[in-house]
Order: sequence, then structure tokens, then C-alpha cells
Amino acid sequence: MKASWEKTETNKGVLTVEADAQKVAEALDQAFKKVVKQVNIPGFRKGKVPRPIFEKRFGVEALYQDALDILLPEAYEAAVNETGIEPVDRPEIDIEQLEKGMPLIFKATVTVKPEVTLGEYKGLEVEGKDFSVKPEDVDAELERMRKQQGQLEAIEDGVVENGDRVIIDFEGFVDGKAFEGGKAEQYTLEVGSGTFIPGFEDQLVGMKVGEEKDVNVTFPEEYHAEELKGKPATFKVKLHEIKRLNLPELDDEFAQDVSEFDTLAELKADIEKNLNERAAKEKENYIRNELVELASEKAEVEIPEVMIENEAENMLHQFEQRLMQQGLNLDLYAQFTGQDKDALKAQFKDDAGKRVRANLVLEAIAKAENIEVTEADIEQEIQEMAKEMSREADEVRRILEAQNALESVKEQLRVKKTIDLLVSQSKNKA
Repeated sequence: MKASWEKTETNKGVLTVEADAQKVAEALDQAFKKVVKQVNIPGFRKGKVPRPIFEKRFGVEALYQDALDILLPEAYEAAVNETGIEPVDRPEIDIEQLEKGMPLIFKATVTVKPEVTLGEYKGLEVEGKDFSVKPEDVDAELERMRKQQGQLEAIEDGVVENGDRVIIDFEGFVDGKAFEGGKAEQYTLEVGSGTFIPGFEDQLVGMKVGEEKDVNVTFPEEYHAEELKGKPATFKVKLHEIKRLNLPELDDEFAQDVSEFDTLAELKADIEKNLNERAAKEKENYIRNELVELASEKAEVEIPEVMIENEAENMLHQFEQRLMQQGLNLDLYAQFTGQDKDALKAQFKDDAGKRVRANLVLEAIAKAENIEVTEADIEQEIQEMAKEMSREADEVRRILEAQNALESVKEQLRVKKTIDLLVSQSKNKA
């Protein structure tokens, strides 16, 4: 096989490939064995038509597409490996020659991973940020724990307040007509959570059980449903139930209920200790992330749009998985927030571009600094993973090997070691 690469644009070029005639013959043989099983010719059993009879009846050209399906992926992959290019998108294929007894010749227009021109990445300094733990941080954590221990109680005579859980029926109307997806019965909503269209939840405050009310709102201009964008709407709401958290007193008894400590003072001291540990980790992550961003900003790289699109799609998929863990999906999220799949993806694009750029720059730094990941590094990482998962290291390794995930672990370690270098060479040494 012969392959040559000619760059035509910054991140694009043409890969010319010639696969020898013997490979074409083998692919035609495989194509015939596949196609003949579906052929009916009088005088022959199905699948038993001789090759010369088949080609006389249908022409060898009838096998070309199946032969291409067999040969093309293999030839393209071999050509990519031979030329050392790194494609980031599906190629555009142009077949120049395909004949029995002749080599296959094709051209592939390919978008490749961009080259990075590194700027300054040593001696960088991150702007300071306050990560100190304050008394109000301890109080906020105590309040969170207190809410976790709270009991929801039905309110019969009172009115809705922010933070209450309410059960409502509602139906929405635009221009006097009900619209699709705007109706629900016995719906549970936390007032003040920002789940519904802006202004909806605020107007529930002050309602009593059994009361009915018209709630007037305006759909956001970026709402996912085209026919509702920017439109004023009226929701007819009926309130069935109000539930409110009854919070326990913050005292020694509370500390004993939620921890191994005997007094509230001991619990607060432990919370402060944990928050300080968390703050130290947040500071470390902040410095690492900022150094990566600084190094990225100082580098020069022209990123193909397809790489950003793919990363935005990946971020959307991760977001959808998080929604599913909360019992939601993208359709429900769109109804509540007015942001559909396309709007979310567009929202992710800026961060996707930054993420792609950072990954490319880190990869370039690792190459420039000859950063390698050893088997000892991988083994140590597997040991740590095993400890976190409460499993044996050998079992974790087998799982990773079965999932073809060891290369991913290796790449993550290379990134970590590269960022470690940025930190060690920065003016923000911890």
C-alpha cells in the first residue's frame, strides 16, 4: 500500500492512498461470498451461483460497493498510521480508481488535530483568591445539616412562604388558548427553587390551601418552544397542599443526633476543620485550573470547529446523565427552564472551546517536556482506585483491561503530571 499526505489548509489536507490489486481481489472475493447468498438464478441453488456466472449476469461492478465497504476502512486506517496524521473528523472520500485487477486509488480530505505553538508556561503566577473559612461558612454548613434533619409538616391554615413544598394543579394559556406541555395535576414544587418560568413561583407566595389563582408570566425570549418565545401567558393554579420543614434546635442533642460528638461546640469545631481541608483542596484546584488557562491563553492554536462541536456534544451527554440521576431528562428540563437541547449545546460551546484548547496545550507541553507515564505510575493509580472502590487491585486492573480503559488512565495521569509541572514551575508553589 502507498500513502501520501499533502496539507492544503491549516488543519486540513488530502490523503492519497493506493491499495494494491491483490487487496482489491481479496475484497471482491469477500464481497461475492456475501452477495451470492442473496442471489436467485434459475438452475442454481441459492448461494451456489458460480462466480463467472454471477459476473456475466450482473457484472463485476455489482460487487464494488461491498468490496469498498470491506477494503476502504482498512486501507484508510493503514494510511493514517503510515503518514502519522491525527484525524479529528470523518474523512470525505473520493474514489479515483476501482477496477478488477487494478489497484484501488482514493483521496481522503481529512481534518487533523491542530499544531500548537507554545507560549510561556513556566514561571506563571495566578491572581490570589480568598479561600479562608469564615464563621458564617460554619453556620451555613450547620444550617444545611439542620435542614437535612427537618421534617416536612402540612400547613393547614397558613399561607405559602419561600422554601415551602406545595402541591398544585396548573394549566397554561397563551392568547386564551391552552398550549401543549403547560398542564399538570398534583405537581410538587419547591417555592423559590427557580424551577419554573421567572415570576411563577413568586406569585404562589401568600396563597392558601384550596385557593385558585391566575399567575401571569412572560416566557423568556430564549424559550425552547418557538411559538411561546417572549409571549405573555396565564397559568390557572389551584393549591392543594403546603408542606414546610420543621427544623430541630441547634443544641447538644442535635450534635449527638447527627454526629459522634457530644456537644454542639465539638461539632462546630469538626465542621470548621473539614471546611478548612475542603478550602485547601479548592485552592489547589483553583491554582491548577488557572495555570492551565494562563498557559492556554499564551499558546497559539487554530482549533477546527468540529473538535469544539464534538466536545460540546460530549458535555451535553454528561449533563443529560446528571439529569437522569436526578430523575429528569432533557425534555422535562426544557419545559421547566425553556432551554432545549440546541440551546444547551450552544451554551456549552464556549466552555467546550476552552476545554479543547487546554487539552491541546497540555498535550503539547507534555511532548515538549518529555513527560511519560510509567507502569509504576499506572500501578500506583490502580492501587488508589482499588482503595477507593474497596476492591483488590488485580480486580480493578482486570476491569480496566476489559473496558479498554487503561490507555485512558494513562492519558489522565499524563495530564496530571503535566499540570504538576506547571505548578512546580509557577510562582504559586503550594
